[in-house]
Amino acid sequence: MFNKIHSLFKELLDGNDLATHTQEQPKLAIAALLCEVTAADHEQTPQELAAEQQMLQKLLDVTSEDAATLLESAREQANQSVSLYDFTSQLRDLPRTERNELIKAMWTVAYADGELDPIEESVIRKAADLIYVDHSDFVKTKLKVQGSN
Repeated sequence: MFNKIHSLFKELLDGNDLATHTQEQPKLAIAALLCEVTAADHEQTPQELAAEQQMLQKLLDVTSEDAATLLESAREQANQSVSLYDFTSQLRDLPRTERNELIKAMWTVAYADGELDPIEESVIRKAADLIYVDHSDFVKTKLKVQGSN
């Protein structure tokens, strides 16, 4: 990880645009954000993993097999990434409703094991800020998911 950060700083100092390092596939970026929530508290429960796959299927309208394949790739990308920006930078142009649905899916994954870890909430908050989700939508979505659990 240190080498990756070092190389990114070197490229910045050399004047290179770091935006070229972002993922070029929004579907993979969405899957990676769900993976980030699942991995945030360093405890991936079966409930979280199942919710992750169900939410991805719903968000992207893909089969269970396609979702599993996408999540596998997304986990690799998330492990290599140094920030959420790698994923969120591609999702800013999504319509407001789709961005809100993504945040709702992230909340659903976070609450899947019956408890919300502060680190999970932090990941969701950062992602919401980076994809320009209004704070009021962020809170409403959290309360809606929290009330359904």
